[in-house]
Amino acid sequence: MLSIKKFAAIDIGSNAVRLLISTITEPDNKPVTFKKTSLVRVPIRLGQDVFTTSYISDESLERMVDTMKAFSLLMKSHKIEAYRACATSAMRDARNGQAVAEKIASDCKIDIDIIDGTDEASIIAATDLHSLVDNNKTYLYVDVGGGSTEFTLFSNGKTIESKSFKLGTVRILNNTISEDVWTEAEHWIKSVTKPYSRIEMVGSGGNINNIFKSSHKKLGKPLSFFYLSSYYQLLNSLTYEERISELSLNEDRADVIIPATKIYLSAMKWSRSKSVHVPKIGLVDGIIKSLYQNSKADYL
Repeated sequence: MLSIKKFAAIDIGSNAVRLLISTITEPDNKPVTFKKTSLVRVPIRLGQDVFTTSYISDESLERMVDTMKAFSLLMKSHKIEAYRACATSAMRDARNGQAVAEKIASDCKIDIDIIDGTDEASIIAATDLHSLVDNNKTYLYVDVGGGSTEFTLFSNGKTIESKSFKLGTVRILNNTISEDVWTEAEHWIKSVTKPYSRIEMVGSGGNINNIFKSSHKKLGKPLSFFYLSSYYQLLNSLTYEERISELSLNEDRADVIIPATKIYLSAMKWSRSKSVHVPKIGLVDGIIKSLYQNSKADYL
């Protein structure tokens, strides 16, 4: 008997807010399939407020409420069974983050979990990552966001170590990152990857997805360090306006893509990785997977 379920995931990030509605199909005696039915992204950029003033502004709050009301209606229209909304770096750093969450719960009937970096890394690790990597190899998984970057080391199909750093693209743009954070990340990556002779990197986040798309490579083929480095040089050679007109980047992508590429290149250098795989997964995918697993556990 065929079972069809719909779940929704909301990612309230430092650069953008996303809603993913996924349809899960469970055929008899066949693998479960996850289909992205709808993906909506709104570039509110909460980090712009929080990383400079420590507060989410009234204007951003108003946009958040409007967005969440729209998300609520979309979830209702799609008749989803369950949802989870997770807020990351910007909201956990905002002094009024909890008050904003309460306002959204009251006005939009959406409950928000403000998660820490460790939770964020573990949710992302719950994605299809394990089915995409070779269990005999060692990988450094790098998820770059607006407020933080999550690093996870996988070897022989298992998570070895995971750590979150306040190394985010919006923070870098606003010059709110000290050199110590870069140094700490470098030392951590070099330390955890040192015992392994060969490391391959896996990258996630809107920026690396965008770079992969521009490379016109087939899905499953990695980007080389040389390609990423060349693209970084190209980005830096263009003005903000040229990056929008010549590379067809969105306005909210054309600035953050440079610091994001710097983070990926740095991680590749520190881990001695020569290539980066881009499987197009992220926090929303991990939330969907965890909702599905929880639904199976409840059923059992």
